Amino acid sequence: DHMKIEQIRNATNKIQFGDKTFLLDPWLAPQYGIGTVATIPGHPFTVPDPVKEQIPMPLFGLPESEESILAGVDAYILTHIHPDHIDMDMAQGTIGAPLDHSLPIFTQDEADAAVLRKSGFTDVRLLTAEGVSFGNVTLHRAPARHGLVKASCEACGVVFEAAGEKKLYVTGDTVWYQGVQDTLLQYKPDVVTLNACAAELVGFGRLIMDDEDVDCVHQTLPEAKLFLTHFDNVPHASITRMEMRGRLQKRGITDYDMPEDGETVEY
Repeated sequence: DHMKIEQIRNATNKIQFGDKTFLLDPWLAPQYGIGTVATIPGHPFTVPDPVKEQIPMPLFGLPESEESILAGVDAYILTHIHPDHIDMDMAQGTIGAPLDHSLPIFTQDEADAAVLRKSGFTDVRLLTAEGVSFGNVTLHRAPARHGLVKASCEACGVVFEAAGEKKLYVTGDTVWYQGVQDTLLQYKPDVVTLNACAAELVGFGRLIMDDEDVDCVHQTLPEAKLFLTHFDNVPHASITRMEMRGRLQKRGITDYDMPEDGETVEY
């Protein structure tokens, strides 16, 4: 079986890898379902454009039913706890309500694990740099920097390995920096997923990759296949899929996948 990555929406991807199916950053809210950045309690985040700050998230509904997205999933992977990566109940301080709380969920650290346990998840597992096994798959925690000026929270990437399978590096919510370069050179992944809508917040700067960052990944590991994701669903994004196509064209980068919501790419 080959690796398959389905673009669900935003950072939510359904990944068939080795003998397992993972749901990455499972955010299943209905269209406009979580309100605006300004409605987050305490207003910790401000969008540079005040018009965008008034637009509720997610911008689009799910491309298929919640049931079909959750069907066949063996485990969840949560790269960090932000409201566009997992469903959050701000009042209760709990997360992941639509998910099967008995399935394994892999998370970056003890702080996030505690929130998951509080939310009723019974099989919470920590990702490590050395790697944790699940079926025939090994998952490694990779470093991430979720903000150019300063990090908006701790976040991580994930490297997937399995015998007879291409290597996959999910960079997660990060800008281009030394940690990403080191991970590319250490693992030499065959496929790299890049969250690349260049979302921005006041005080934190750009939170995830833009076209220049994509180019840096490409120049570091030109043979890697690039899968571009995290587009067109958060109002603080500054690059759309359409804009990204033009920018990469100018940079001479043509060999990448940037699937629409609901599309699957096989590697």
